[in-house]
Amino acid sequence: MDHIVSSISSLVWSDIFIYLCLCTGLYFSIRTGFLQITYLRDMLRLLFAKKQGDEGISSFQAFALAISGRVGTGNIIGVATAIFYGGPGAIFWMWVIAFLGSASAFVEAMLGQVYKQKDGSEFRGGPAYYIEKGLGVKWYAILFAVLTIISAGILLPGVQSNAIASSVNNAFAIPTSYTGIAVVVLLVLIIFGGVKRLGTVAEFVVPFMAGGYILMTLVIIAMNYQQIPEVFGLIFSSAFSLDATFGGIIGMAIAWGVKRGIYSNEAGQGTAPHAAAAADVNHPAQQGLVQAFSVYVDTLFVCTATALMILFTGMYNVTNTDAAGKATTLLQENLPGVDYNGFTQAAVSHHFPGFGGSFVAIALFFFAFTTIMAYYYYADTNIVYLIKNNKVRAIVGRIFQVAFLIAVYYGTIRTADTAWAIGDIGVGLMAWVNIIAILLMSKIAMKVWKDYKIKRKQGIENPDFDPKEIGIKNADYWEKRD
Repeated sequence: MDHIVSSISSLVWSDIFIYLCLCTGLYFSIRTGFLQITYLRDMLRLLFAKKQGDEGISSFQAFALAISGRVGTGNIIGVATAIFYGGPGAIFWMWVIAFLGSASAFVEAMLGQVYKQKDGSEFRGGPAYYIEKGLGVKWYAILFAVLTIISAGILLPGVQSNAIASSVNNAFAIPTSYTGIAVVVLLVLIIFGGVKRLGTVAEFVVPFMAGGYILMTLVIIAMNYQQIPEVFGLIFSSAFSLDATFGGIIGMAIAWGVKRGIYSNEAGQGTAPHAAAAADVNHPAQQGLVQAFSVYVDTLFVCTATALMILFTGMYNVTNTDAAGKATTLLQENLPGVDYNGFTQAAVSHHFPGFGGSFVAIALFFFAFTTIMAYYYYADTNIVYLIKNNKVRAIVGRIFQVAFLIAVYYGTIRTADTAWAIGDIGVGLMAWVNIIAILLMSKIAMKVWKDYKIKRKQGIENPDFDPKEIGIKNADYWEKRD
C-alpha cells in the first residue's frame, strides 16, 4: 500500500508539474507588474479594512481563515522535510515559489471574489464556482469540487492530525489515540457553527499562534546572530549546487523546495479562494491583494523562521535519494536516529532544554488544528456547490462530517510518511486542475486587475466593482449588488 501511495505521489508531483507551478507564478508576476512589490502598501492597508456590510466576513477574518489553512504542519515539519530531502538549498526554492506564487494566489483569490454567490447570510465561492461561471466548463468545475471534497475532506486532514499526535506524544508521552479523540471533540464544537464561527476562531487564534511561534524563533535567531551570514551563504550555495556537501542534489533542492513551498503556502492550489470568496469587500482585487500577502506571512516569515532556527542549531540530517525517491545515504547526520519529525523540537531544545519539545508540540497543535478547520470549510463549500437541494445537502453534509472526523482520527494513528504521501496526492491533484483553470482565465483576471489599478490611480481608495463595465459575464452577485 505504501509503495502504491508513493508511486501515485511521484506521478502527480512530476518535474512537469513543478515547473508548471514556477512558470505560472512567473507569468502572473509579469502580467500584474510584480504586484508583490508594487502594491505591498495596499496589501497592508486592505488587511484591516472594515466590512462593507453585515454579510460575509471581514477581510482580516478571510485572511485569518486562509492563513489558518496555509500556516500548518508544512511550516514546521514541512520545512524540516524539505531540508531532510533537499538540503538547506530547498529553503531558497521555497522563497522563490512563495514570491512567484503570491501572484498566483492573488489571481485565484480575485477570481473567487468575482464569481462568489450568496448563501443565506454567507458568501460561497472558489475554483468550482469560477470554473463554471467564468470558464464555462461545468464538468471541469465538478471535477475540481469532487477532488477538493476528497482531498480536503479525506486525504489532507490526516497529515495535520498525525503531526499533532506525534509531537504531543514526543513531548508529553500521551498516546496518539487519546490525542486523536481530543482533536475530534474540539472540531465537533467548532465545525457545527458554520463559516462565521470558523472565521471568528481563526481571527483570534491565528495571530496568537503565529506571533508566539515567530517570537520564539526570533529569540533563537538573536542568540545566533553571528551565524546569519554563514547560514544564508549555506542556503544560497546549496540552492545552486555550489556547496561541497550538498552540491549534487540541486534537483532535489528544487523539487522539495517547490513541493513543500506549495504545500505550506497553498498558492495556486485552489484552497484559499474559498476563504477569499467569503469576505465582504468592495472590489475583488482587494481580497486578492490580502491573500497575496498571506503567502508572505506563511513562507517568508513563518517557514523562514523555522528554517533558520533549524540551520542555526545544526539540528538536522540530510539524506541522498535514489531515482525512486527512497533514502540511500545520509549526507549529513547531526541527529543520529532522528527523522524530520524531530528537527524543530530538537532545535528549540538545543537552547531551551526541557522546554523545546513541549513548546513545539503546543505551537504545532494550533498550527495544524486551524488548518484542519480550514480544510473542513473548503470541502463543505464544494458540497454546497454540488448539491442545491437543502434537504439532500443537509444529509450529505452530516455524512461528510462523520467521514471527516474519522479521517482526522485515523491520521493520528498512521505512519508519518504515508500521511504525507497521501496529503501530497491531494494537494497535487487540486493544484493541477486549478492552475490550468486560472491560466485559461487570465484574460478575465487581468480585466479585473486593470479596473482596480485605474480607479486607484484616480485617487479612489475604495473602488466599486461593476462587471458590466469591463465586459465580464455571470458575476451574479456583483450584477445584483445595490
